[in-house]
Amino acid sequence: MATFSVSLENMFNILIIATGIGVCGMNILQVSSGAHLREQVRRYFLLFFGVVIIYIGSHLARQLMEGFPGPVIGFSIRAVTLLEFLASGVMAFLFSELTLYIADPAKGRGVFQKLFRITLAFHVVLMIVSNFTGLCYYFDAGNVYHRAPAYLLSNVAHIVMLVTDVYLITHNRDSFSPQVRRAFWLYIVSPIAAIAIQAFFHDVQFIILATVCSAAYVARVIMKEEMQKYEENQQTASRLGTELEMATTIQSSQLPKLFPAFPNRAEFDIYASMTPAKEVGGDFYDFFMIDDDHIALVMADVSGKGVPAALFMMVSRVLIKSHLQNGETPGEALENVNDQLCEGNEMEMFVTVWVAVLEISTGKGMAANAGHEHPALRRANDPYELVVYRHSPPVASIEGIPFREHKFELHKGDALFVYTDGVAEATDANDELFGTDRMLEALNADPDATPKEVVGNVKEGIDRFVRDAEQFDDITMLCLEYKGA
Repeated sequence: MATFSVSLENMFNILIIATGIGVCGMNILQVSSGAHLREQVRRYFLLFFGVVIIYIGSHLARQLMEGFPGPVIGFSIRAVTLLEFLASGVMAFLFSELTLYIADPAKGRGVFQKLFRITLAFHVVLMIVSNFTGLCYYFDAGNVYHRAPAYLLSNVAHIVMLVTDVYLITHNRDSFSPQVRRAFWLYIVSPIAAIAIQAFFHDVQFIILATVCSAAYVARVIMKEEMQKYEENQQTASRLGTELEMATTIQSSQLPKLFPAFPNRAEFDIYASMTPAKEVGGDFYDFFMIDDDHIALVMADVSGKGVPAALFMMVSRVLIKSHLQNGETPGEALENVNDQLCEGNEMEMFVTVWVAVLEISTGKGMAANAGHEHPALRRANDPYELVVYRHSPPVASIEGIPFREHKFELHKGDALFVYTDGVAEATDANDELFGTDRMLEALNADPDATPKEVVGNVKEGIDRFVRDAEQFDDITMLCLEYKGA
């Protein structure tokens, strides 16, 4: 009866294969415990090293069974040999997919993917046919493995994918960092070098040693880069968090927050609030006395997010207030502010603004709307309704344009409600908007509500509607009730 040959070469091969399986197992554990690896990278290397273990494990099984006669051994050795050849093709395919993923060519990505899949399919069919026909390899009556004259066909798929890998690396070298590029070249060249060495040591499987070591090195380099990217992203996130906190502070510090704002004025009551979103926007409201008989009301929304929007908001607020305090009408103030903001506006930011000046003794006022939301007006004993009219363009969008003005008059018991688009565009988990109809329902829920209660009712309505859905726009509101001179 045949027995396994305990030669120096066979013992060395077993040592190589055992070491390879151990290295792959360690890499699988390392990848599995890599908390900061992208899921796509983790899944890839778990699959890749799993296939490598199958490849070298099936090779070891073939070597241990080879030379033992019998039909059961014959069936088993052919099965593990087929598995070995199939695993080697899948390894080449997975490496090519990784190369393509990192190369990320501008054109032809789909063509390369199709080429790899067709090549792998060819390899699988060829190996299955060879297992039954002896086209590329066969076993004699003693279950001893032999290469057939057409053995080189079993390497066609590997060569095609290898040549394509070389093409992708050389033509997209800028997509690979120097460390990753070196690791890929090592993975490509080391098996070739191992084949050359193996020509002098026929029975020693240097190619397995080269494949496992170079694959482990590739994984180590990519995981190291992944960790570096994670740390860089954390630093960026921390910096952005600081900037957003700064933007929130800037935004909040510019708004009047002390209520009641004018405790000595019985002619009107006013209240406003701003609820910042996760991504800091450029909403702001303002109200101030121009003189003893005139109050200015401002509601605005700057385009963009973060620190730039907060700074643009601060400048816009200061300019609008300055021009109104100089006695300009709302239209005149917006026209002058528009020209000032258009100067050097390289970021092409703009601000939608509703601004009004109310004469307290008469209730008469003048308003201008630069691309902002329609205000809601409630006459005494009547419900809130939207006041719809044609807007002017947003401030800082077109230089040198006039802004339309609209006269209005408030009577005792009337109330005015203005807001930013964060109110109507508050979104629930199904991406449905809160809308102006629901806003009007919330406004009219309590006819006797004070301005503070009105703002609170709308905010409660929004909260009930959106529930746990995350909001990405500020929610800013202002309500003024006119009590008469």
